[in-house]
Amino acid sequence: MDERKAELEWREGGVPVSMRFDDPYYSLENGLEETRHVFLGGNDLPERFRDGFHVAELGFGTGLNLLTTLAEWREAGIGGVLRFTSFEAFPMAADDMIRAQAGFAELAGIAAELAGHWQAGARQLRLPDLEFHLIEGDARETLRAWDGHADAWYLDGFSPAKNPELWEPRLMREVFAHTAPDGTAASYTAAGFVRRGLQDAGFAVSRVPGYGRKRHMTRAVKGPS
Repeated sequence: MDERKAELEWREGGVPVSMRFDDPYYSLENGLEETRHVFLGGNDLPERFRDGFHVAELGFGTGLNLLTTLAEWREAGIGGVLRFTSFEAFPMAADDMIRAQAGFAELAGIAAELAGHWQAGARQLRLPDLEFHLIEGDARETLRAWDGHADAWYLDGFSPAKNPELWEPRLMREVFAHTAPDGTAASYTAAGFVRRGLQDAGFAVSRVPGYGRKRHMTRAVKGPS
């Protein structure tokens, strides 16, 4: 198995599953609706959008969260630029990303717009309404070295039971340190050790209704400075 790239297989319905972590990249029920419920809803978006709003995420995966967020940004008619930074240890091959994104007809226009960039191996994008940066490597190292501060975090690593490294307490402390005042974080998981890690880092943490078969998810808020 390539130590630097995603290794996956395709399950029935066209859902990519990580062979490394034995976990699907998004909900088997509806990945787009999961993203909207967990990451947009969990961070009070698009209501909080403004020029320069900065989203950061742990786990870029198929790029579905980026496409969904950009679609919501455009639908909301926000003037200016959305900033989006993603941390990914095992980038997916461009052809696999494009194949996965093709499963979401609502995002076809944006997917087509960005496909050429992925095929060219782009890790940074500058569009009239988007500044995107993909940071490759172990987030436990790369986040610590990052000088940015996000207004909203998407905590979207693979299952904590299968990918505990991306949920460990010291990484949650780095997430807190790289969150702007009044910033938020959201995750599909409600695992107790994840919630405790976020709370110990300094967030006010709540367990709220999850998407689909997941009864609960996690929402975290950083107070004002």
